[in-house]
Amino acid sequence: MADAPICELKAVQKSFDRGGGNTLRVLEDINLDIRPNEVLCLIGPSGCGKSTILRILAGLIDPTKGDVRYHGSKLDALNPGVSIVFQGFALYPWMTVEENVRTVLRAKGMPEEEVRSRADRAITLVGLEGFEEAYPRELSGGMKQRVGMARALSVDPEILFMDEPFSQVDALTAEGLRAEILDIWEDAERNPSSILMVSHDIKEVVYMADRIAVLSANPGRVRTIVDNSLPRPRDMRSPEFLRLVDQLHDIITSTELPDIQVSTVEPSLVPDMIEPLPNSQSTDILGLMEYLETQGGSSELFQVVAATHVPFEKVLASVKAAEMLDLVDTPKRMVLLTPLGTRFIRAGMEERKEIWKERLLDLKLFRVIRDMLEFHEGKLAREEVLAEIHSRLPMENPELTFETLVAWGRFGELFAYREERGVLTPE
Repeated sequence: MADAPICELKAVQKSFDRGGGNTLRVLEDINLDIRPNEVLCLIGPSGCGKSTILRILAGLIDPTKGDVRYHGSKLDALNPGVSIVFQGFALYPWMTVEENVRTVLRAKGMPEEEVRSRADRAITLVGLEGFEEAYPRELSGGMKQRVGMARALSVDPEILFMDEPFSQVDALTAEGLRAEILDIWEDAERNPSSILMVSHDIKEVVYMADRIAVLSANPGRVRTIVDNSLPRPRDMRSPEFLRLVDQLHDIITSTELPDIQVSTVEPSLVPDMIEPLPNSQSTDILGLMEYLETQGGSSELFQVVAATHVPFEKVLASVKAAEMLDLVDTPKRMVLLTPLGTRFIRAGMEERKEIWKERLLDLKLFRVIRDMLEFHEGKLAREEVLAEIHSRLPMENPELTFETLVAWGRFGELFAYREERGVLTPE
């Protein structure tokens, strides 16, 4: 069948062993396919398993449950039709541009003459002709990523996997690289037939993708798949482009910042709820609130992103954290300072710390840790806190939660972490 998927995941689940019989579930019931002649993008919040899906499809890791198929056959080794462009370039620093590309071809056992011709063709394709003898230290970030692209394309992959490939380069370079990748893909006479790209940038996926899989987290699930029928080349300033960007923003924020009234929650359950902590530093939350103060106390979420030049995911985490602390409210796409938030941002540092501490103690996890500290006479080992976090929040990353717990607790002078001893103590 001409329209049969190249790769697909069927009811895939993935858990990681954290030791001591503890597991972390990162993917749940993932059904996804990559079709011929398409660009498929994965987008969603941090920790939703985007990169894990990519690695399972590539055959780098196995699913805990479910099937991975390549052209209809079960995949039980490395995917032969895939090559990957990594976020961090992953170049050998002691090799020239030419040698970095040739090394993957030699690893496939190709004759030296074919190695040379394929490497030369790939280097020319990505615009690095004349830099064959340069070393990675002599290249800009954009040129390093071009080497990664040349290396991936040199093996003539049926599908090109790209894991946040433009996040380490400046905006202008990223814009040029996106266009070049699409030019290469649109050449029907050569591979790749399809592209799978992981991204955190909504405008980037609208520019690149034919289909956009929006994931939710804890554990990662496919929330929805959005078809993108905008004609190419795409104009990022066109009304149609911006409408699709807004649609994706709405889908993601409705998942991460749902407009749920407390009154809809069974009151008897509220005291026992343990809230996952967004991965946001106190300084990021303060920066968000200071920005809102300059805007008269409110702003659209996307205006915050545009004005502060902070990635959407990071702003979203800060908004979730501030809302958890009752310092902002988030009706629809707005972010509003609450009366407490206004009082907080206008207060001196001592009063801010006192308000922060009061709000922390309204969160069950901080009360649990405070009570554990009292029971252990003011000294609590990091391992004990991690075990408690894992038992109460099994779907969360305990190390990240611990770091956030310490950072928020330190700002509110609730407790401190003695890193040299690995001990949590009262402030």
